[in-house]
Amino acid sequence: MTRTLTIGYSPCPNDTFIFYGLTHGKVKIPGIAFQERLEDVETLNRLALEGGLDITKVSYHAVGHLRENYALLRSGGALGRGCGPLIVAKPWTKLETLRSAPVAIPGKLTTAYLLLRLFDPLIENVVVMTYDSIMQAVAGGKAAAGLIIHESRFTYPAYRLEKLVDLGEWWERRTGLPLPLGGILGRRSLGRDVLLQVEGAIRESLSYAQAHPDEIMEYCGKYAQEMQHEIMKKHIDLYVTAFSHDLTIEGLSAVHRLFTEAEARGIFPHSERPLLAEEI
Repeated sequence: MTRTLTIGYSPCPNDTFIFYGLTHGKVKIPGIAFQERLEDVETLNRLALEGGLDITKVSYHAVGHLRENYALLRSGGALGRGCGPLIVAKPWTKLETLRSAPVAIPGKLTTAYLLLRLFDPLIENVVVMTYDSIMQAVAGGKAAAGLIIHESRFTYPAYRLEKLVDLGEWWERRTGLPLPLGGILGRRSLGRDVLLQVEGAIRESLSYAQAHPDEIMEYCGKYAQEMQHEIMKKHIDLYVTAFSHDLTIEGLSAVHRLFTEAEARGIFPHSERPLLAEEI
């Protein structure tokens, strides 16, 4: 008898690249099938809070609120260097004005917003909108600045915006560690054995994608229709890293550092639950 697990990931090229093999029968787990759900990462964060998915990509900020019911898988995540969110604004905008002026953010559970809170807790006037509408909102004067993620870091100059702060660079300078952006969670109730099978299958799915890039890019392009092929490839190259195969000791250290700082600020509660699926 086949058991069907729901699996959530975003339509961004890095996620469709990683999960294609798993959700299209190229990589199989005996007795398990997957029903995918593609949503914006903030929607996935909210769905996980509601317990709506068995396996899902979420922001590391959201992981801090989900540790009681979900465990972290070592594979499939987005963690690296030079890939952090940017604060962008019109030319001549002063950073200090953002403590009173509205700042557009891509969601209150995104890692981008967590980093903004760590960077300057006094930036409190935030407006939530979908990540792909932020640059237009800033260019149109609906927000004084925008916190941008994903492919927006490649395209913001087209909106005549300038970078005020690279929060990834800020994090790396302070900690010497890579930046944890998003990870893959699985319900603890699935059990250690199933979760580790899924973890291994995601790793195989990524290996399949890297061995069959032309096939995968066609699938990625289906969900990134407004993204130029060159930008789509840059996006994948930036967000799919060696840490996507395995979190490693260094990646896990970065996650623990992020959580320690967030807990110290009261952004999310401490948890005694083991973080990784292998520790269940």
